[in-house]
Amino acid sequence: MDKIEPLDLKILSIISKNARIPFKDVAEKCNVSRAAVHQHVQKMIEDGIIEGSGYHVNPRAIGYGTSSYIGITLERGSLYKEVSKQLAELPEVVECHLVTGEYTLLIKIQCYNNEHLMTLLNEKIQAIDGILSTTTLISLEQTIYRTLHIPEVEMPVRKHSR
Repeated sequence: MDKIEPLDLKILSIISKNARIPFKDVAEKCNVSRAAVHQHVQKMIEDGIIEGSGYHVNPRAIGYGTSSYIGITLERGSLYKEVSKQLAELPEVVECHLVTGEYTLLIKIQCYNNEHLMTLLNEKIQAIDGILSTTTLISLEQTIYRTLHIPEVEMPVRKHSR
């Protein structure tokens, strides 16, 4: 990945705080044209700097009352790709990370309640070939949620010509 331009950082700083902000408003804050903002955003998407778009849905608001992190130990670390593919088929799994330390994988899951969690663990997750053991941590409350901080970059004021 090439070094990111100051304009890209400024755009990211703005849209990461409000993904619904119109490009014309971003353009005004950056002192560039709306077309320039659009081009920079498209390039950042193509370059993998911006990944996805959408809304953050509060799981509890739609009935998912139990949020958990599960440390998974595999029989062999080399199984992580195959196990990850099988975990991806479970809609309750919202994140999966290959990690260092005590576990091979760390997943985040959303369940309706503890009974749903227990069924998912016993009947689906622990039934995946290659999983040696699991350790479950139930999140009691999420106290921080934010996107990565992107430092503000001052853009020069554009002079209008007549």
